[in-house]
Amino acid sequence: MKAPLPQGATIGILGGGQLGRMLAMAAAKLGYRTIILDPAENSPAAQVANAFIHAPYDDASALRRLCVQCDVITYEFENVPVATAATLSEQLSVFPPPEALETAQDRLAEKIFLNAAGISTAPFVSVDSDDDLARGLEGFSGSGVLKTRRLGYDGKGQRVFRDATAADCEGVFAEMGGVPLILEALIPFQQEISVIAARSVDGHIATYEPAHNEHRDGILHRSTVPAEIAPQTRAAATQAATDILTSLQYVGVLGVEFFVLDNGKVLVNEIAPRVHNSGHWTEAACTVSQFEQHIRAVAGLPLGDPRHHSDCVMENLIGDEVLRATELLAEPDLMLHLYGKTDIRPGRKMGHFTRLTGS
Repeated sequence: MKAPLPQGATIGILGGGQLGRMLAMAAAKLGYRTIILDPAENSPAAQVANAFIHAPYDDASALRRLCVQCDVITYEFENVPVATAATLSEQLSVFPPPEALETAQDRLAEKIFLNAAGISTAPFVSVDSDDDLARGLEGFSGSGVLKTRRLGYDGKGQRVFRDATAADCEGVFAEMGGVPLILEALIPFQQEISVIAARSVDGHIATYEPAHNEHRDGILHRSTVPAEIAPQTRAAATQAATDILTSLQYVGVLGVEFFVLDNGKVLVNEIAPRVHNSGHWTEAACTVSQFEQHIRAVAGLPLGDPRHHSDCVMENLIGDEVLRATELLAEPDLMLHLYGKTDIRPGRKMGHFTRLTGS
């Protein structure tokens, strides 16, 4: 096994959002320095990191500076250019590997990968025209979810069809931006769950308890742990996450979202090659959070115990919901985490809180 990073080593983080912020905080806890590279000038992560490089992700000079100053590179979101990760990997280790980033960036490639690995998903077809959409919907009895293959998140770049006809497809491809799309069958599911899992450099895997997730307007609203699922459902979701990590030769934390069907079986909805919003509860209810787990993995340290010591409910604070912060702080058994964002906008994640509910 490769020796772990020594104390005082520097971890580069591509992306300066709240996930990068929490990764930088976890790294500091373990004695590591962090450098953030982000094109946004006032990024939440830059507020807590040791250094900040303000530059686009494809800025060659900035990438050289990052390589010189860092011992390993990671990233906080899946829309970092693959070319950037690949360029950096020529100089030093990049975790998760660029190949995992490339797979997760394209929903079609992701679904093909999952099915090839023996993991079930909703049926899907590629869509590059209105005619493709019409044929796909006909095959799915008129119902489906049309998504951009790249760059969509929090419900963006999606359109739902129910009982659609060919006439309903006219002009849709152009309305969606004329970019490559994927149509997924509309699946009747009982609930949505997610599994946060990590894999170390030496292949050890740790999985957290599945969370039950509720969304509002395409954005995660609440995650409840434990999810009310059958033991075989829990086992199937955990095994699927393990298989994905192994197939990708992954290093770091991965989020896997599932649909739970009425018969208890699971279908993977999507994967996220990073720490994940539905795993924020680990910060309050586990000895080792998903953020510390990710830093442990990319630094070559042993993974921590993923067991939770308390049941809990995590909720996002979206937009002006952050104004509840003072009243929330008056509650017992509640951990509040604000992201340092001063510009309150509708749909913007401003923070989250986790309420412990028992053990």
